[in-house]
Formats: sequence, C-alpha cells, structure tokens
Amino acid sequence: MTTKLPLDDIRVIDLTVARAGPTCVRQLADWGADVIRIEPPASPDAPGLVGSRHGPDFQHLHRNKRSLALNLKAPGAREVLMRLVDGSDVLIENMRPPVKHRLGFDYETVHARNPRLIYGSISGFGQDGPYADRGGVDQIAQGMGGLMSVTGLPGSEPTRAGIPVSDLAAGLYLAIGVLVALHDRERTGSGRWVQTSLLESMIAMMDFQAARWTIGHEVPAPAGNHHPMSVPMGCFATADGYVNIGGADGRLLASLCEVVGLPWIPADPRFDSLPRRSANRAELNALIGERLRTRSTAEWVDTLNAAGVPCGPVYRMDEVFADPQVEHLAMTQAVEHPTLGTLDIVRNAVRMTDTPPTVRAPSPEIGAHTGEVLGELGFQPAEIDRLRADGVI
Repeated sequence: MTTKLPLDDIRVIDLTVARAGPTCVRQLADWGADVIRIEPPASPDAPGLVGSRHGPDFQHLHRNKRSLALNLKAPGAREVLMRLVDGSDVLIENMRPPVKHRLGFDYETVHARNPRLIYGSISGFGQDGPYADRGGVDQIAQGMGGLMSVTGLPGSEPTRAGIPVSDLAAGLYLAIGVLVALHDRERTGSGRWVQTSLLESMIAMMDFQAARWTIGHEVPAPAGNHHPMSVPMGCFATADGYVNIGGADGRLLASLCEVVGLPWIPADPRFDSLPRRSANRAELNALIGERLRTRSTAEWVDTLNAAGVPCGPVYRMDEVFADPQVEHLAMTQAVEHPTLGTLDIVRNAVRMTDTPPTVRAPSPEIGAHTGEVLGELGFQPAEIDRLRADGVI
C-alpha cells in the first residue's frame, strides 16, 4: 500500500456551508486533497453550521480538513483569500449567487486572479434564471424535483425521503465535475466553472422515474415499499419483522414462488406476464405476503438467497453496523479527536487498490490551522498578529 493519496497534490479552498457543499469537499479531502476550510472566527456555531461543532453530523462532514478562521467581511480578508487563491487548485462554494459577488470571490474575479483554478458552485436552483436568488434547501428540492410525489404509500400525502437526497446528490455530482475539470486542465491549462444545484441534482437522481415522463409521458405515482414497475419486488412483513425481496420475472419469479409454496403462480393467467402482474399487483402481493408471515426474517433471508432470489432484511441503524458483511467491509474508521476522544467515522464508499481513501484527521476546531496556513502563504508573525488584532482572523 502506497503512503501517497491520489489527490495529495491538490489544494482546495472550502467556502461551503450547510451540507451539499461540504459533501463535495469531503470527497476530495478523503482522497488526500489539502482542504482549507474558511469559516468565521467569532462563533463556533456560525450561520450555516449543521448542528453542534462537536456533534456527529459536523464531525462526519468536515474530517480531513484544516481550518482557517477568516472574517470575509473584514477589509483585510480579501488579501488573505486572494493569496490563498494564487496557490490553490480548486475553490468550492455554495452560497447564493449574489453573496459571492458582494464578498468579491465570484468566478470572474477568481478566474482573472488564477486562470488555472477550478471554481465549483452549488446553488439551490442554478446560477441564473427566475429562481437564482432564492435560498434552496433539500426538502424544497425534493418537492420540486418530483421525489416527494413518488415517495410514500399509494394515496398518501407527498412524503420526503429520510435522507437529504438532493444535498448529497449535488455534492457528489459537483465532486465528479471538479475531477473532470482537473483532468481537462491537464490538457488545456485552463480552469473551469463547474456548477450544479439542488434542483438539477434532484431531477437527475429521479432517473427512470423522470424518464417515464420525458420519454413515455407517464406521470409516476407512489408505490410504497414495492417497486413501481417490477412485480413482485418490494418489502413484505415476516413473522418477526420485514424482508426485501427481488424476484420479478423469469427464473427468479419461479424460484421465489417455489420457495414460498406457491409454485403455480407463474403459470396463472392473472400473473403470467409483467403487465398482468402489474394489473393484479395487490392480489399477488397478498398471496406472497400471507406465506412470508409464517416464518422469521432470518429464515427467509437464508432460504431465498440459497435459492438464488435476492433478499435482505430491513435494519435499524444499529443493526446495520452489526451485520457481518458490514463488519467485513469495515465501513467505519476510528479517528482521535482532541476533545471527544475516539470517533468512529463512516468511511468513503469507494475503494481503490493500493490507495484507499482515509479518515486521517477529525473535523478541526475553528481556526486551528490559521497560523499554519498563513505562514505557508508567506505572512510574517507580525502581519498575522496585525490581522488578528484587526479582527480579520
């Protein structure tokens, strides 16, 4: 295993708040980028902070970063920021479009200063257009992007997903765009402005549900815990819990029906094709569900998987991390926090031979690396003292 990480020659300026922007930056930090997070020096719980600084969410979002305390509204802050821009490869921000212009770190200004820098932006609705100045949050994007219209039980009110889908998607999409732009810079020598928004990312994440409308002109409806198009495929009650089963067609359908004691179903004229199974979904699910309630989740998981039918339990979070496959995958990495002690941080989901992403450092205390970073930028001790006295850092 090499001690070097793929992005350890990349410096990233992190001007993000909330969740979508930090999610993007976290991907780069996990792969070794030198991330310098810029945050206000006055308050450890500044606007835009997700939860307490020592809470699980913040510690999860901001690992592997250095913290530079900088008051962007102070007169001397621009010099510090622009000197940092001079030696950086990437800048990520997710403020409303007018804010970055007012503070003087908009794309045009930064690109003129360092044409090789990749400038990444996440907004609620896009950098221009009728909603550009609106503030965007995940649940609004879930609603406007269509996710809430297909989530929940049939006939129920629109339902939000249990995780911030548009925030996470926007962060991941932007990270991909930044990596593409870094590769392109090797050929062109020029940086790019990489953009996405919660709304764009949410619509893209709708995937086949969006395509059902754009290509098929069909408006999807919520299908509850069952697949909206494949039948039978979904979540069923067992004797002691719930189980997810995928066995919608062909050999899988025959194996599923054989295991649950309903071998005649595939030949039944009500269920012998996907359109007929879809039309008689409730009746088919009721027949299968009645059989599944007779045994425990663990029994069905073992029996169905042995028959080649995809099947798995429905876990609470504590059960997720107790699962032997999750333990084998080592989905957490321990890191030592100076105040909180040992923390188990959820690792990056991507693996790579020889160079795995690492959780190398906990989320930093506010301004923990201010002097260190300013020294790297060429500021002398007396200058740093003056910046501190002036309230810039």
